[in-house]
Amino acid sequence: MWGRKNNGQARWLLLTVVMLSSLLVQVQANPRYAAIIVHADSGEVLHSAHANAPRYPASLTKMMTLYLLFDAMEQGLMTLDTAMPVSAHAASMPQTNISLKQGDRLRVRDAIPALVVRSANDAAVVVAEALGGTESEFAVMMTNKAKALNMTSTTFRNASGLPDAAQKSSAKDLSVLALRLMKDHPNYYHYFSTLSFTFKGKTYHSHNRMIKNYAGTDGMKTGYIRASGFNVATSSVRNNQRLIGVVMGGQTAQSRDAEMVKLLDAGFVKAKKIAKTSPQAAKMDNKLVVNTETVRQVTKPEAKPAPKPEPKPIVSAPRPAPAVAATPEVARLGQWAVQVGSFRGAEQARERAHEAARRLDDVKSEQVAINEVQISNNTLYRAQLVGLQQDQAKLACERLTRQGIDCLVVRNES
Repeated sequence: MWGRKNNGQARWLLLTVVMLSSLLVQVQANPRYAAIIVHADSGEVLHSAHANAPRYPASLTKMMTLYLLFDAMEQGLMTLDTAMPVSAHAASMPQTNISLKQGDRLRVRDAIPALVVRSANDAAVVVAEALGGTESEFAVMMTNKAKALNMTSTTFRNASGLPDAAQKSSAKDLSVLALRLMKDHPNYYHYFSTLSFTFKGKTYHSHNRMIKNYAGTDGMKTGYIRASGFNVATSSVRNNQRLIGVVMGGQTAQSRDAEMVKLLDAGFVKAKKIAKTSPQAAKMDNKLVVNTETVRQVTKPEAKPAPKPEPKPIVSAPRPAPAVAATPEVARLGQWAVQVGSFRGAEQARERAHEAARRLDDVKSEQVAINEVQISNNTLYRAQLVGLQQDQAKLACERLTRQGIDCLVVRNES
């Protein structure tokens, strides 16, 4: 009797050791794996595996690039028809891309599906430079926004997700970003369900098979670099329950998608059971904390109300001076301007604008102006040559581009 009991305990211990060893082998076999399933409405975490562990986000990075672009659009700083200049740096980005060339212009309405569908690295840099002046400065903006959204484990170094040892995030942080994209920018969320788009006569198809293959999925994004494995963020609805899922480190795209399907299926079963009991059934310490602080406020100039208010320009001066409007003489010349960059410092912007003015014989130093703008709680200074007619501005920008200075033709409403 005693021997049988001991044998039974031994078998149980052996079985436990085997199961733990098996789990350890799986983790060791794929140390990049991480996953999380979150109920979008309640915030309850329905499944979590290494969700806080640092991981390479790969092209899931572009979700933040798009978040900041949508911020800028809602603040009136960009429209779907804004044409952003393509620099040599942007044009040099490796696949995947949409084969942009230096000197091209990429409209926002084309950049959005290029990022969502094609995951185009060149388009990501174009957006970064249009909003941040340089990609590295934009990465600072991305990281600052991540902190504001309570993405505590995230640091960005580029706008695309291309390999960088310092660019890290976590499954939990990326689920926060996915949720905030839907809640903060509902007017633009529909882009994440785009299956294909055509640019310059070529049609690109989405890498995201979850949208086509898993009923109820209406977004989000896939990503891959060798260091990360195959990543995916997914938003799906079933029986009026929306779940956000993130799977990272898949060995293949197929195995990653299969893992997401398995986790979502289990998540919907669990969500249904919770819904039958009480919406308060989940414990607060198991909730996904999302910072609901308003982060898109913009300091607007003291001016009469307008549909899309523009900040007043800061006229160039030999030393920093309070913001003042352009002189009436300059304003009468024309309502168009050539923008030659956005910078984190006013003096840096002023130097670039003066350098551009020196390259143009028909532009006076008095036409140098600096526009202070707020994008996602970041202050930027846009270097402009103002008081131009439309044709004059276009010609000036073409001349600057040939001399290696990236620029953008804009209309000043003030």
